[in-house]
Amino acid sequence: MRLAALIAFIPTIAAAQVAQGDRNASFEPAFENQTRAPALDATPVTVAPFAEGLANPWGIAELPDGTFLVTERPGRLRRVAADGTLSGPIDGVPQVDARQQGGLLDVAIAPDFAQSGVIFLTYAKGVPGGTVTAAARAVLQGTTLTDVRDIFVQGPPSDTYAHYGSRIVPTADGKVYITTGEHFTQANRQLAQDLDTTYGKVIRLNADGSVPQDNPFAGQDADESIWSYGHRNVQGATLGPDGKLWTMEHGPAGGDELNQPQPGANYGWPVISYGVNYNGSPIGSGQAVMEGMEQPVYYWDPVIAPGGMGFYDGSYAPWQGDLLIAGLNPGSLTRLRLQNGRVVGEERLLQDVGRVRDVEVLDNGDLLVLIDADPGQILRVTPGR
Repeated sequence: MRLAALIAFIPTIAAAQVAQGDRNASFEPAFENQTRAPALDATPVTVAPFAEGLANPWGIAELPDGTFLVTERPGRLRRVAADGTLSGPIDGVPQVDARQQGGLLDVAIAPDFAQSGVIFLTYAKGVPGGTVTAAARAVLQGTTLTDVRDIFVQGPPSDTYAHYGSRIVPTADGKVYITTGEHFTQANRQLAQDLDTTYGKVIRLNADGSVPQDNPFAGQDADESIWSYGHRNVQGATLGPDGKLWTMEHGPAGGDELNQPQPGANYGWPVISYGVNYNGSPIGSGQAVMEGMEQPVYYWDPVIAPGGMGFYDGSYAPWQGDLLIAGLNPGSLTRLRLQNGRVVGEERLLQDVGRVRDVEVLDNGDLLVLIDADPGQILRVTPGR
C-alpha cells in the first residue's frame, strides 16, 4: 500500500494488547492496528512430542501419503513417518555451506508431486568468492534424490554467512517464489535496493528456473527474476486462501514485517524501517514512511524473529482463516486475525517451547511445529484442548 493511499492515522480505542515489552523505536504506526493489535481471546492447545533427535530442523513439508520431509540445517533431509519415526538421511542432497546461519534451509513439494515426485530445496551454497542462497529442484525416489539441479543461485557472492532468507513456495500455475536476505552487513544491506542483484528480494521463477514473461522487470535493465525488492531477511512465506503470496521478514531492533508483496514494489529496506540499528542509531533515512515505498501490513517492535508461516484451514473454528507465524525470539507461535487485508487481532501461543522455526498445518487440524535446537524436535499441537 503506497503512501498516497494511506488513511490518516486514527488513535485506536483502548483495548487489551498482547504483552510485548518496551519498544525499541518511537515511530507511530501509519494506520490503525498496523502494530500491537488487540489481543484475541486466548485459545487452549495441547502440545506433545512428535519426533525427536533432529539437529536444527528448519523446514517441513507434508507428502500425500501422510509422511513428511524435514530439513536439518547441517545438511540432512529426512523423512518422518506418520508416527514420528525418523528415516536415515536421504541421499542426493546438494552440498551445503553450513556455517553460522547457513545450511540446508527450506523444503517444499510440487503441486503435482503425486505424479512427478518433484520437490524443492533452498540452501546456502558455497561458490567462488563466498556464499549465496540457492534453490534446487529434484525428484524424490524412495530414499534418494535424483535429477538434482539448481534453479536459482543468488548473486553476487557474500563473505557474510547470515541473512540467507530463505523460503520456497510453489504455486498451482507452475511458478515458484523464492525469498532471499541481504547478508546483513552495512555494505550488503544497500543491495536490497539494487535491481541488478538478488539480495533482499522476493524472486519469482517458473518451476524449471526460467523467468516468467509476466514478471514485473522482464525485458527491463534489471534482474528479471525479481518480483519485489527492498526486503531485509525474508524467512517466512506462504500462499493465502486466494493464492496470493504473504511474507514475513526480520527487522533489526524492532521492525519485523508482515507483507503481501506486490509485483515491482519497493518495501523500503534499508531506507525506511520501523526498527533501529542494534546500537540504537537510525536506519537509513531515520523514517518509517516514504513516498514510493510500501508500508508493511503489520510490524512488531520488539521483534518476534519470524520463521515459517501458514494459514489455518483446519477444523478448529476459532482459528479458521487465521495466519500462524513461527517465532524464534523470544520463541512463540503468533496467531493473527485478518479482515480485508488488515490485522485486527493477535495471540501468542507456545511461549515456553523454545525457538519455533516452522509450522505446518495438517489436514486433521493439528499443527506440526519445528523447534530449532541441537538436539531439536517436532511438536504436535492440537488446538481446542
